[in-house]
Amino acid sequence: MARQIRFDTTGGPEVLRLHETPVRDPGAGEVVIRVDAIGVNRADAMFREGRYFYPPALPSGLGYEAAGVVEAVGPDVAGAAVGDSVAVLPAFKLTEHGTYGDHVVVPATSLVPRTADPVTAAATWMAYVTAYGALVEGDPVAKGDHVLLTAASGGVGLAAIQVANSIGAVPIATTRTPEKRQRLLDAGAAHVVVTSEEDLVARVREITDGQGVSTAMDPVGGPGLAEVVGTVAPGGRLLAYGLLDPRNDLSKGLPTVPGIELGLYTLFPVTYDPERRRRAVEFVEAGLDAGTFTPVVDRTFDLGEFAEAHRYLESGAQFGKIVLTVGL
Repeated sequence: MARQIRFDTTGGPEVLRLHETPVRDPGAGEVVIRVDAIGVNRADAMFREGRYFYPPALPSGLGYEAAGVVEAVGPDVAGAAVGDSVAVLPAFKLTEHGTYGDHVVVPATSLVPRTADPVTAAATWMAYVTAYGALVEGDPVAKGDHVLLTAASGGVGLAAIQVANSIGAVPIATTRTPEKRQRLLDAGAAHVVVTSEEDLVARVREITDGQGVSTAMDPVGGPGLAEVVGTVAPGGRLLAYGLLDPRNDLSKGLPTVPGIELGLYTLFPVTYDPERRRRAVEFVEAGLDAGTFTPVVDRTFDLGEFAEAHRYLESGAQFGKIVLTVGL
């Protein structure tokens, strides 16, 4: 029997339930993972609430990231064997697979070899592949370019600071509270704008000598998106991902601003494509091996504390990733 976290209706953390269910056999291209740690992401909470960019098929599991050991292999699986220590990266839909449990079935194509401890491995792949896809893959940020990272104290923001530094860009981080200013500077941000105390557009224009940033990554959206647009240089781009503000309305799309590229961004064009996924994994593994990339874990919770972990996630108090642990 496996312990798995599921929900029967959308809503807050209280809708999550721990179920005991038989572990199903892996199908073609699938493996069973005995899970040691699970990365908790904003996407999980939005999916649970029914605000994700596709709806759950109820009853539903959830979760994109995990680290553990392969316990069973289905037909037509190459490159994975029973006993392998692995991490799971987001390369599937939550309506088809999920990682919240002590035993889960995932596609073999979502596996990467695990060399770090389980907690670190579970905190790596969503954040760093998201940052890689935005800043390196396709239309790479140039050395010396300024990059704006709003709400930068989350897992993706901190990973993007490290990725930007690794390619010679200049990361500008934002935070609502002055308490996180020094921590973001210590994490590698070249500049930090405290939005509760400073005018974002004016401060970014000052930092960039009036030019603006070449790329902005914003996970919030909502009314504040217009202010972020004002920080982008002509010919630059704003990548909206996450869309955490509940006032976002995807049916209306993003505003059109002459001379600036605005787009909705996800990591899935990278993780679903075998060649792009290979490049992303190589890039992230090289950074981890060199010590250039160091995942930041704010706090761990036991698997049974799943609701508390989601409440903490939604509080916005964290600095880095939240991880659920299983028997660690």
